[in-house]
Amino acid sequence: MGQDIPRIRWGILATGGIAATFTEALTSLPDAEVIAVGSRSTTAAKAFAERYGIPRAYGTWAELAADDDVDVVYVATPHSAHREAAGLCLEAGRAVLCEKAFTINGREARELVELARGRGLFLMEAMWTYCNPLIRRMTAMIADGAIGQVRNISAHFGFAEDFAPTHRMRDPGQGGGALLDLGVYPVSFAHLLLGEPDAVQAWAHMTPEGVDDSTGMVLGWNGGAVATLSCSFTADTGAPATVSGSAGRIEIADGFFHAESFTLHRRGAEPQTVRLADVHEDHDRGTMRHEAAEVMRALRAGETESPLVPLDGSLAVMRTLDAVRERIGVRYPADRRPADR
Repeated sequence: MGQDIPRIRWGILATGGIAATFTEALTSLPDAEVIAVGSRSTTAAKAFAERYGIPRAYGTWAELAADDDVDVVYVATPHSAHREAAGLCLEAGRAVLCEKAFTINGREARELVELARGRGLFLMEAMWTYCNPLIRRMTAMIADGAIGQVRNISAHFGFAEDFAPTHRMRDPGQGGGALLDLGVYPVSFAHLLLGEPDAVQAWAHMTPEGVDDSTGMVLGWNGGAVATLSCSFTADTGAPATVSGSAGRIEIADGFFHAESFTLHRRGAEPQTVRLADVHEDHDRGTMRHEAAEVMRALRAGETESPLVPLDGSLAVMRTLDAVRERIGVRYPADRRPADR
């Protein structure tokens, strides 16, 4: 990156593990500078700032949002707080990169998108998969007919963890359950390749608190394509994915959402494995680096949304997640409109 290109100045909202990983990713980008961090705890903000050499630490989200030196805020709270946190930043005139799931439900997502579009501000869901150069290579090959017409997608994300009843993953008030934390990845993967489905079916096993610990989904498209997806925090499924078409298939053995390689299988040909050197070192920080770079490219270009992660696509994913929750019977307090609370 040339020295004549000004740095994009980032603010980090929240101080948990994913905020730390993203901040570490930013340090590898010479055109990025983290100048502020905000938390609901002054102590947490100061500790995070000291850890990463960030000059400004704020004990409230509002103070971070009001900092006019911040070009863009990365919202790293749990998704139950995305509407409030991202909305606060947008209201203050900040561009926003908001973690996934984008919000707790489609209504909140629409509110954020309308706010950003109404104010002419950049907003993007942090769907790092879409920014991964390997996934972009895969989608380009599929578009060029490498496997013919896509007819079937299989994608799963699961691990086995004995969360305590008080953990946020089991708390309806914090948007708990496997679907929004894990299921957003296979659902978004299917959307990337086939768009919004025409039919949604789902089944889930529920925790005593009323959230899903395992969910299976079947999405259907009128053109004949089907996606079978699952998510779980009680089954160690890993994260494999297969995209099958009329002339072959592409397999990602594990970690499809931050893929390091995929293998193309075509009838009558030897399997071809595709790897990209620039995503193999540390796939979490590496994929986040590409995501951050896309945000900064868009900001310099004066764009208010990314063509890689378009807002209409994020809204469509939230509609599908809402449809799944309706079928499995998961309802959150945030689903009630503010006037009804």
